[in-house]
Amino acid sequence: MSKRLAVAGWTGLVCLLVASVGISLFVGKMSVGPGEIGDLLLGRLDGPRQALVANLVWGIRWPRILAALACGAALAASGAAYQALLVNPLVSPGILGVLAGASFGAALALLWSWSLAGVQAMAFVCGLAAAGLAVLLAVFQSQKAVTAIVLGGVISAAFFTALTSLVKYVADPYNQLPAIVYFLMGSLALVDARTATLAAVPMLASVLGLLALARPLDALAMGDDEAACLGVPVTRIRYGVILLATLASALTVVLGGVIGWVGLIAPHLARRLTGPALTRLLPASALFGAAYLVVMDTLARTAFPVEAPVGILTALCGIPCFAVLLRSRRGGFA
Repeated sequence: MSKRLAVAGWTGLVCLLVASVGISLFVGKMSVGPGEIGDLLLGRLDGPRQALVANLVWGIRWPRILAALACGAALAASGAAYQALLVNPLVSPGILGVLAGASFGAALALLWSWSLAGVQAMAFVCGLAAAGLAVLLAVFQSQKAVTAIVLGGVISAAFFTALTSLVKYVADPYNQLPAIVYFLMGSLALVDARTATLAAVPMLASVLGLLALARPLDALAMGDDEAACLGVPVTRIRYGVILLATLASALTVVLGGVIGWVGLIAPHLARRLTGPALTRLLPASALFGAAYLVVMDTLARTAFPVEAPVGILTALCGIPCFAVLLRSRRGGFA
């Protein structure tokens, strides 16, 4: 890829991200013009309109935008890292059962009628527990490390999915079950500024950690023996990537419930722009995933008479997009 094309591609990604944030900030059931936001920032807007616009922008829309940016970047970067680590283009952030475990934790907390903070904490803890179970199962297998991790993730995801089904079966069908089902669909409607800020900081730190591990992860994709010959501490890098990607994925459930397909689609689209080198692919995936989820959340709250769960929209848009990518690759991915 020529330097000029690379600069144009990165510029396009940044412009896409800025445009998606701007549109999400202005568009809604009640529109806010750029001039009004400018006047608000400069302190030239006063009276009842000032309070209304300030509450709408800073109290409602900006926390959702921040949450969408953080979740999209975390899911996309985690997906790209897992795909490289496991040398499998079909891997997503839920490969170790993180999303299944977080779903069970949230469903259990809703069954016990916990507060929103309790639901979020339980989702985070169970997501990490599911990933820990997958790694523990992998350690006790005698197969190759990559195969063992994948199999451990399959077992962990199936176990926690079964537990979630059990919770839904015993839940009150009139009061508790609808809340559980809605949470599992994924939505950013309940995000507030404090929660978004507290979760976005460790998510950003996890993404930056993955970026720092991009070069050794590139070497690891060639195989354990080749990476070891290049001086890469294979075991430490592998479990470091798993820890960071798991932390980022679990925190997305805290903010928005289960949001699928972002971590699978965004790395493939970014790879078409940057190539397979993770030093470029990881930041491009994070930017594209952030912009993609902001756009999906904007559509979720504006395209229908009532707000739709964003997890449904990411799936509806992600499935045909992945089918097109698969066709363009003639049934495979390099």
